[in-house]
Amino acid sequence: MSGGKLTELQWRVLQALAGMEPPWALTGGAALAGVHLGHRVTRDLDLFWHGSGQLGDLPRAVQERLRSAGLEVTVLQSAPSFQRLQASDGNTSCVVDLVADETPVVEPPEIVVAGNTTFTVDTRHEILVNKLCALLSRSELRDLQDVKALVEAGTDLDRALADAPRKDAGFSPLTLAWVLRGLEITLLSRASDVSRESTEQLVAFRDWLVDYLAASAAPEE
Repeated sequence: MSGGKLTELQWRVLQALAGMEPPWALTGGAALAGVHLGHRVTRDLDLFWHGSGQLGDLPRAVQERLRSAGLEVTVLQSAPSFQRLQASDGNTSCVVDLVADETPVVEPPEIVVAGNTTFTVDTRHEILVNKLCALLSRSELRDLQDVKALVEAGTDLDRALADAPRKDAGFSPLTLAWVLRGLEITLLSRASDVSRESTEQLVAFRDWLVDYLAASAAPEE
């Protein structure tokens, strides 16, 4: 486990929800920040129930566990397969997203032991595949930041590109390259209060990635 950047409250939420049946998997930025890389902070905890179409009674069970742990819980958004909660200890708060996701995983989650807490977390490979697909559908600087951090940490980009169409049938390296060319990194960085140095590094990585994607899609001679 790398140096985690989850807050004390975020770890408290994970401890309160550990051991649920069926089990959830921590994914996205929180999995990278708290388990895999520790490269940035995050305000959200993304808990996925892989292979499920609906949450059913899970949100009620989650809320009961959080309240039993002494936390205040507010429902911000609710749907059959998604619920967004806000958990608070009276001083700080964090967002907890509960997601029932029928999309097949390309790699099973890992079991993580943190202190006296055991839970499952999506692998670096699974998250990289998801982040590549996310870049097609939304303009979020954090997705590019996460892809950059994962690639620089040695996660296999070629393998992730090969697996991405299993998540999104419309995915292709050339399509992603075209989307990335139009990503307004400087504007997004200003809105997110990203430093000039970090912005320049992201622009350089985007340009490298676009070239890499174009080369990977070129026919062999």
